[in-house]
Amino acid sequence: MAVALVAGNGSGRDPVAMAPAVREFRPYIDERWVGNAVSYGPHRDGQHPGGPSPSREQIREDMGVMLRHWHLLRTYGAGETTQRMLEIIRADHLDMKVMLGVWIAVEERRGENGDVIESFPEAREANRREVEAGVRLANEYADIVVAVSVGNETQVDWSAHRSPLDILIQHVRTVRAATLVPVTVADDYNFWNKPESHALAREVDFIVMHAHPMWNGILAADAFQWTRDTYHAIAAEHPDRVVVLGETGWATMMHNEGEQARLIKGHPGEAEQAAFLDAITSWAQREHVTVFFFEAFDENWKGGEHADEVEKHWGLYKADRTPKLAVRNGVSK
Repeated sequence: MAVALVAGNGSGRDPVAMAPAVREFRPYIDERWVGNAVSYGPHRDGQHPGGPSPSREQIREDMGVMLRHWHLLRTYGAGETTQRMLEIIRADHLDMKVMLGVWIAVEERRGENGDVIESFPEAREANRREVEAGVRLANEYADIVVAVSVGNETQVDWSAHRSPLDILIQHVRTVRAATLVPVTVADDYNFWNKPESHALAREVDFIVMHAHPMWNGILAADAFQWTRDTYHAIAAEHPDRVVVLGETGWATMMHNEGEQARLIKGHPGEAEQAAFLDAITSWAQREHVTVFFFEAFDENWKGGEHADEVEKHWGLYKADRTPKLAVRNGVSK
């Protein structure tokens, strides 16, 4: 399905005044709430985005593993692996819903005055294809896809792939015009707490925020309280939108060099991860706050070359699908 990029509303009228009705985000299967959810990165050892991909049987295995604990997962892209996953969920009649990601790469780099310093036409074309794929999958698998998330951490000031806000909004409008499901954007709490976040919040049906206590120098004993307070602060900042916690977690290993050694104060470990997961899932269940715990599986392609790099160790399962302590103890649903 081909879709046209929407540069604006074309009427000359105030787009805020013309904002369409907000679509309700419903993390339910029939009448059963499934908001205790998980982020899913599918790549195993030797696999990575743009390179070798998981086989159909590996994806099927992952679905079986995750269904022991969760019935809602989040993806970060709309490529071939995601399509295979959706095909398996439907063909096998799996009790799983999906928040579908649409990855947005950097199309332009701009100076402080807004002038374009550098353009990346290949990224622009890749984004066009990704948006089209996301629209197609959301429509073809409307029985499985409960929402589409456009872009991931493209606005927070520390992001390595920051996108100009107007370009991101164009992509949001394109997806929203061509689908019926709720559409959102996922970004760090430290963007959603800024005044400029309101322009984007008006364009989405609900807000997906990330809040990682480890990266914010929080100790394990204080991780849940900090995360809960941060969530409520963003909800207060955007009272007219439902707020979903799209990423939070606790890593089980970290390197003793680099930025992670400077910023992270909390001790990594399976016991700490298990305690944090238990507190978060219990709170989510009590208050019906949708939480995507980060993440299902370790991904060793991430981060630097050192085996202890923290980005490799957020999974509740190791890369070989061996369960860590948190899931050996069980996860409340």
